[in-house]
Amino acid sequence: MIAVVQRVLEARVTVEGRLVGQTGPGMAVLVAVHRDDTDEDARWMAGKLVGLRIFRQGDKHFELDVRQVGGAILLVSNFTVAGQTRRGRRPSLESAANPQKGRQLFDRLVCQVAAQGVPTATGHFGADMHVHLINDGPVTFIVDSRGE
Repeated sequence: MIAVVQRVLEARVTVEGRLVGQTGPGMAVLVAVHRDDTDEDARWMAGKLVGLRIFRQGDKHFELDVRQVGGAILLVSNFTVAGQTRRGRRPSLESAANPQKGRQLFDRLVCQVAAQGVPTATGHFGADMHVHLINDGPVTFIVDSRGE
């Protein structure tokens, strides 16, 4: 599982002009499930996102996690994050999970983040979504359960 994590002041997702998920301060996370990911990857990713110290405290830029600042997480499924761009000009998406597996593990991730007491919002899996956000910093990290 791979994610693009952004510290945000606010974020929201719309589908066909309708608001489907939003958050105030916290994180906006674009998540892709790899075809070889397991429940363990979802569990690891949930723990990493909730515990990641990317929020300010005084002079320290990366001291607090999302729970400590009372923040929320907007999770957005985005299979293109798994795209490979090393060769050619067209991204290869062959490492992304099929939609059924992707949805299953993404839903598991959402439940596991929420179970840790973090207010959680999402987009609509598989939909053509518009993600709006105000990146705080900007602070952006790549988190990969495969350790790469």
